[in-house]
Amino acid sequence: MQRRAIGRSNLKIAPLVLGGNVFGWTADRDASFRTLDAFFDAGFDAVDTADVYSNWVPGHRGGESETVIGEWLRARGQRDRVALFSKVGAKTAEGGSGLSADHIVRSLEQSLRRLNTDYVDLYQAHTDDTKTPLDETLVAFDRLIAAGKVRVIGASHYGAPRLIEASNVSAINGVARYNSLQPRYNLHDRAEFEGAVQKACVALDIGALAYSALAKGFLTGKFRSGPDSAGSPYEERHNAYRDARGVRILSAMDQVGQAHDATPAEIALAWLVAQPGVAAAITAFDTPEQLQEVIGFTRLTLTPAEIDSLNAAGALETAP
Repeated sequence: MQRRAIGRSNLKIAPLVLGGNVFGWTADRDASFRTLDAFFDAGFDAVDTADVYSNWVPGHRGGESETVIGEWLRARGQRDRVALFSKVGAKTAEGGSGLSADHIVRSLEQSLRRLNTDYVDLYQAHTDDTKTPLDETLVAFDRLIAAGKVRVIGASHYGAPRLIEASNVSAINGVARYNSLQPRYNLHDRAEFEGAVQKACVALDIGALAYSALAKGFLTGKFRSGPDSAGSPYEERHNAYRDARGVRILSAMDQVGQAHDATPAEIALAWLVAQPGVAAAITAFDTPEQLQEVIGFTRLTLTPAEIDSLNAAGALETAP
């Protein structure tokens, strides 16, 4: 399986990253362990989490996902096989947030304890913090890299101007640079990444790690009607995706899938990783069976005509 470097770093990963937001939430400890085992047994190598996952669930404080992953790492004893990603900056249960040097250092130590490790492979700014100078943030990250606690740094939800500014600050100060960006990006959600952000990623050699790669499961083709989504935690989101453009996307994926004997999810992921600037797709699975429905995408090569047809189906509508 071909692995791609994240930006200019020497960290290379497979084209699918396991989203860890469901661990300790919709996937309990045992289900999470089974999914993690199946993912790495299939030849993939990276799992993405954050210090605040899953604080949106009543009764959760955040850190549940990291804790489950840490227990799995301790049980399996295969840290060297895993590219481990986490994030800092979103508001924690203790009230801390942002990208000040103190908060970054304190949050990393807490994440490392939960993850049962002494380093993370990719540490990411979860959201932009305009109140903290970029040089303070990047110098703090650089010191963590020098200390061996972080290998590579990245960002999430940064606009193009801030990505460019951050790159310049890193160059001026001679400190670590953002090598990755996490945008919400898939065949339906295209506005956040396509355009200025994508151009900046390509120009700066920043690898995009596209999260919500299957649009909360909509692009699996399993949620084509309202009753299909009943009871799903993403029911409201599915209803929004099920617009005229969503119907066109599903139809186009069905047609391309027939030519490759592939599932809609495999077509959606093959399209995604073929986009300029995209290093990998991030998606979560509650069970190993869900994973099995997508792993064939790594063997697919879509033709230019197929990519064009999918682009056209999911094209964002513009005002006349």
